[in-house]
Amino acid sequence: MDASSDTTMFPDAPAETDPAPSGAGAAPSGEFTEHIERLRAHRAELRDAVRGVVRALEAPIAQASTWRDRVRAALTVLAQDFDEHIAITESQGGIYDRAQQSAPRLGGAVTRLLAEHVAFREQIHNHLASLEHDGAGSDLFALREELTILVGRLIRHRQAGGDLVYEAYSVDLGGMG
Repeated sequence: MDASSDTTMFPDAPAETDPAPSGAGAAPSGEFTEHIERLRAHRAELRDAVRGVVRALEAPIAQASTWRDRVRAALTVLAQDFDEHIAITESQGGIYDRAQQSAPRLGGAVTRLLAEHVAFREQIHNHLASLEHDGAGSDLFALREELTILVGRLIRHRQAGGDLVYEAYSVDLGGMG
C-alpha cells in the first residue's frame, strides 16, 4: 500500500483520486483537474522552449550573425513561455497559491520559486535585449556560457516545481510534461 494514500497515517493528505486542496474556499475537483492539465500542457511548452535555447546554443559560434539570430529567436520563445509560466503559477488560485493553502509547510519552497521567477525573467529579458542591441559587439562566448548556466537553473526550477506539486497533492506532473 502506498503510504501517501493511507488516510489513517496521513489524515490531512488529499486522496489520490481527488487531489484538490481541502478547506474553506477550495476549488472544486474538476476545476483543480483542469488547472493541473493546463499546468502540464504549459510545462511541455516551457520544456520545448528550453530545448530550443539549448539547440541554438549548440550551433557553431563561428557564424556569429546566424548564431545570434538563432539564439535571439529561441530566447524570444522562452521569454514568452516563461512569462506565461509566471502568470499560471503566480495567479490568485494558481498552483503556488493552492499549494500554500493546501500544505502551508511548503511556503518556503513557494517563496524560493517566486524569487527565482524574478531572477530568471530579468536574466532572460536582459540577454534578449543584449542580443537585440549589442549586435556584433557582444562577447558571444561569454553569452553562451551564461545562457548555458541559465538553462541548467531553469531545468532545476522546473524540477522543484514538479516536486512542489507532488508534495502538495501527490500529483505527478510527469517528466515528459
